[in-house]
Amino acid sequence: MYEGRQYDATPFLPGRRARLPGMRKAAAGCQGCPLHRDATQTVFGDGRASACVMLIGEQPGDQEDLQGRPFVGPAGTVLMRALGDAGIDPEQTYVPHVVNHFTFTVPEGRKRRIHKAPSLRETTACRPWLVADLRVVAPEVVVALGATAGKALLGPSFRVTEQRGALLPWPDRVGADSGDGVRGLIATIHPSAVPRAEDREPVYRGLVADLRVVAEVIDDRRGTRTT
Repeated sequence: MYEGRQYDATPFLPGRRARLPGMRKAAAGCQGCPLHRDATQTVFGDGRASACVMLIGEQPGDQEDLQGRPFVGPAGTVLMRALGDAGIDPEQTYVPHVVNHFTFTVPEGRKRRIHKAPSLRETTACRPWLVADLRVVAPEVVVALGATAGKALLGPSFRVTEQRGALLPWPDRVGADSGDGVRGLIATIHPSAVPRAEDREPVYRGLVADLRVVAEVIDDRRGTRTT
């Protein structure tokens, strides 16, 4: 079905006037790339439609694929805690993924599904959904969680270690009208890096420090920044 043609989710998107419920319904039937064939279901973004912060992850994990919601596994627990410690209300956020289907491998002789990073073709195919999310939610600040999200937004030369924690200008490459009202982009590590680390506490503190930059941008915008 996909051999010899470009992966593209665009034909599965609803009209530009659709809001999040209509987009979520349409995304459930997306077959813009082969990832939908092995995934349990589409995992669409979740959160407030008028969120001031959009946190973009890489792709659904095993638990997200089974439950149909983003960040419901261990990484989600870390993210919610870090948002609170950084002074960001999780209820004021919206969380989509770069890719809406779980991509994985199953090692020979085992049953557990192991996360596999999506390819460039797959992230490019799914970009129309992300652009539509950005247009509808219109966040003030966008956060790229991890290398895959950062590269999808900023290009293949992006490196988390070099560009994290700084307010970066919105990249035009994402879409002509995707960044209307966005004050900037902040990149940080993916929350899943915390439980994987040998010394978790400094890794977690770094995540919180990056998210505090987000909180400062929001507070400054609203004139409520404190000293």
